[in-house]
Amino acid sequence: MSAPGTTRPPGQGAHAPARDAPSAPRAAEPARAARLEAALGDPFDPGNPHGHLALLRADEAREVPEATEALLAEAGLAAEFVPHDLGGRLTGLEELARVLRPLFRRDLALGYGFGITSLFAASSVWTAGDEDQRRSLAGVLLGGGRVTIVHREVAHANAILRDEMHAGPRPGGGWLVGGRKDVVINAHRANAFVMYARTSEGDGPRSHSVLILGPDAPAAGEVRRLGRVNTPGMRGAHFSGLELDGVALPDGALVGTVGDGVSLALRSFQTSHCLVPGTVLAGVDSVLRMAVRAATENRPDARPTRRGRKVLAGVFADLLACDAMAVTGLRAMSLVPEQSYLLGAAVKYTMPDLLREDLEELATVLGGRGYDRGPLYGGFQKLVRDLPVAGLGHAGTAVCQAVIVPQLPALARTAWFRTAEPPPALFTPGAPLPPFDHRRLAHSRTDDLLTATLVGVTGRLEGHTGHGSPHSALAALARTFVEELRTLRVHCVTLSGAFDPQACALADRYALVLSAAAVLGLWEARATHGDAFLGDPAWAVLALSRIARRLGVRGADPSDGTVEAVLDELLARCRERRSLDLYGTRLSG
Repeated sequence: MSAPGTTRPPGQGAHAPARDAPSAPRAAEPARAARLEAALGDPFDPGNPHGHLALLRADEAREVPEATEALLAEAGLAAEFVPHDLGGRLTGLEELARVLRPLFRRDLALGYGFGITSLFAASSVWTAGDEDQRRSLAGVLLGGGRVTIVHREVAHANAILRDEMHAGPRPGGGWLVGGRKDVVINAHRANAFVMYARTSEGDGPRSHSVLILGPDAPAAGEVRRLGRVNTPGMRGAHFSGLELDGVALPDGALVGTVGDGVSLALRSFQTSHCLVPGTVLAGVDSVLRMAVRAATENRPDARPTRRGRKVLAGVFADLLACDAMAVTGLRAMSLVPEQSYLLGAAVKYTMPDLLREDLEELATVLGGRGYDRGPLYGGFQKLVRDLPVAGLGHAGTAVCQAVIVPQLPALARTAWFRTAEPPPALFTPGAPLPPFDHRRLAHSRTDDLLTATLVGVTGRLEGHTGHGSPHSALAALARTFVEELRTLRVHCVTLSGAFDPQACALADRYALVLSAAAVLGLWEARATHGDAFLGDPAWAVLALSRIARRLGVRGADPSDGTVEAVLDELLARCRERRSLDLYGTRLSG
């Protein structure tokens, strides 16, 4: 591992492989992901019971797509959310994201409603539960049951995060729980609830605790499952209310110790911070594919117009940049779990805005087709509705700001330009990982792995100054982001950690710098392995120029040749039915 500023030629020698060089072998698609993709079939086939048309009709009727849920149950998808040592299949989050992408490529509501919510609910138990709690909850999921999460109330709350349960000691031992939540996913059919309940009147870090309401009836009190709540998005998922009245739970219902709720949320929610964007990205993949079809239909050369080329290639570069950040975050939780805390928050903070902007750009290519309700284009409007409900709206941003802003002064003083570079495996998608263990997640380290990568790669790009070459454009952009980091250090070192407009604006810029660092780290790793496309500077130059534009800093504008190189890869993948992420895997349609 090279220290920042040392010389190591990127790629093969001083150059990445030529565009016509054969791609280096990439890690094979997990067999479970390939089987699920094949079982779900061609999403654009109107006769497919698991295709876009069937899922759109279920969404319009606000019904769960029962045929597809039955297929997922038969495939044992719930086992993906249970750690391997408890009898499940969960060994790493990157692999889990790849298994879930076929599902999210078709329907976010199905991905949430059928199972991923169970993982988010169970994560605090996998993180801090005792052996009995872990095995009991694993038994619920492996037996075909469902687990859901009852969130605590937070500032800037949406309906899902509004209101909360409260709990106190019960005379004679155990806990007495009461309260009401009006919007809980799968409350009507959950076999177990993991609740973040208020156990202290104060608002400090020890205000909440985690309790499990299992499948057995409580010793006393009443559990009321209230009526369904119609949401503007994810209409095929089932949200309803939950009310507890004097519910008595045993001492063994407490996860960890009293007051651990906020700390457990900070630790265990790291998984959702990367996993949600890393799976939702597959839905945008589908919309980009729709836009390519719309832009090339009836075109004699099967290529978009000049304006359409820039939009499509730019969005494709954004998807790759988002995937670089998400996959890096997912891999970090296996490789360096004690240092993945900030990275996970930055992924969740940055990606939603990028993906929303991409959908707005794609709307200009789709035109009137964007209002279509059929199998070819109907998924666009559905995704636009679903994204905010999937936790990618204002509430999710506020939660991530609460993680990042207090850390900025310490990062500026002790981490930036000082942290050692992370292991190269962090930027090698699909490469073997040590088993993921929720219990190793932390939330107190202030190392900054990606800024170290930014500085290191920029140093290794020095010398690429030939005007107009792709590598010189990449080197210039890399230097732009290093200078942005220096500017951030000057402004952040004096911050008090308070949430004011200046601090939030600096957090915005910091997260974008991290996304640029992920692009550079991924590009360098793939260049070293001889990847003909991801190891070529073109996609990285286009992605970084778009990030620089969002920062409002002067960056090298990508050449027409750069845009065309990225567009060529996009069109080839669409023709060959390959995914538009880092993996380029075969799809059913």
